[in-house]
Amino acid sequence: MSESRVLVVGFAMTGRAVASFYAGRGVAVRAVDDLDPCSEAAEEMRKAAEAVGADLELAVSNRRLAALAASVDRVVLSPGVPPAHPVFALAPAGRIVSEIQLGSEVALEAGIPLVAVTGTNGKTTVTSLVTAMLQASGRGAVAAGNIGRPLVEAASEGVGVEAPPNRAPEVIVVEAPPNRAPEVIVVEASSFQLAWTTSFRPAVACWLNFAPDHLDWHHDLDEYARAKARIWRNQEESDAAVWNAEDEVVASAARQVAARSVPFGLKLGNGAYREANGRLLTPAGDLIAEVAELPRGLPHDRSNALAAAASALEAGATVGGCRAALMSGVAMPHRIELVAERSGVKFYDDSKATTPSAVAAALAGFASVVLIAGGRNKGLDLGAIPEALVAEELAGSGPGTGRLRGVVAIGEAQDEVVAAFSPFVAVERASTMHEAVAVAVGLAEAGDAVLLSPGCASFDWYRSYGERGDDFSRAVRGRLAGGPSDRRRM
Repeated sequence: MSESRVLVVGFAMTGRAVASFYAGRGVAVRAVDDLDPCSEAAEEMRKAAEAVGADLELAVSNRRLAALAASVDRVVLSPGVPPAHPVFALAPAGRIVSEIQLGSEVALEAGIPLVAVTGTNGKTTVTSLVTAMLQASGRGAVAAGNIGRPLVEAASEGVGVEAPPNRAPEVIVVEAPPNRAPEVIVVEASSFQLAWTTSFRPAVACWLNFAPDHLDWHHDLDEYARAKARIWRNQEESDAAVWNAEDEVVASAARQVAARSVPFGLKLGNGAYREANGRLLTPAGDLIAEVAELPRGLPHDRSNALAAAASALEAGATVGGCRAALMSGVAMPHRIELVAERSGVKFYDDSKATTPSAVAAALAGFASVVLIAGGRNKGLDLGAIPEALVAEELAGSGPGTGRLRGVVAIGEAQDEVVAAFSPFVAVERASTMHEAVAVAVGLAEAGDAVLLSPGCASFDWYRSYGERGDDFSRAVRGRLAGGPSDRRRM
């Protein structure tokens, strides 16, 4: 990395970490952000830029952005920069990279191997599990990337560059021992981040699954799949490609990789990470864990456990460390999280489920459900949720749509929720989360689960899926306590 001038696009947590890294190396850093320069947050952002030594400009014109991009050696994107941003058309070809590309270069320089995890669903869970498994095996592992901590910040600890002390709220970060550079970094990699990598080469790279998502970002599903597949693009024979053999898209892409093939799947045979007779097994048949020992044993939990164990063992974990981490579990806020129970009805926050496939996976774990769904759709077909239930019923593997007691539609996508579910079950609408919970309580019977699993983004009513889940929890507790609880932020 010989850049003498860098433009950082987006100046939230990741952008600040990038700016701090480069400024610490004597590189001239310019930064831009689309934040309103007259907003209350603008002054704080300007102070942050001054603190890390970056020359920040807010809400620049396209002409100014083009001039800035032409004047630097590299344009580094923050994860939240949308694909419609003018920088993609204005920056010179070949100069744009994502933050995880930069972070991987720093890690390579420091001699820190990377374990990368991608997939439509389960990335954060598996990234956290792999990190915990490595730590339980005595290795100094940290989690970074899309999980919340910039990769460049984590990798910088291995090259003596001080990183800024900022952290995103509500982020799961498993830390390395103090005053010790990480031995391995586990990177949660989104399709947006992977799309702008060039030499990103993890020693272990895991692709969990593929389902329609982010069609508000990617032009089509093929582009989305190609972005995911870049996790394996630069791997060599000495590396390991961990892949879900029960996912057609992932399996097809895995046939093209140069790395050593490491398949996993619940119904596979010898030679793969698999489940048999209630036991999670290595390819050699060694016991990783009994399913009954897991804190939760839904199908996607078991698949995630196999993926995590495969990735961790390839990265140097022990079977004992994997088992210990699986038995302890990793707390995942807003992912099928039990909020309360009253009169035989359990209330679950699954606000992190922002795709139809994630909702279908969550529903598979319950015999009878009142589902709260909706929000801001990401260009996805919500009809895929009941279609998955119908397929389950036809295959004789579950009750299918019969598991739905009722559905409550919320947010901008209410009409789409009604259209998707009304052929199979009664659907009611709600204009606030408080009202949604009240309607769900009225529909639920003893033995039911009330499940907030939206299948959509949160940005119509909330700033994040975490804020949405918190509001659901408040609404549930307020309803059960008989008091007011509607604190939605519009």
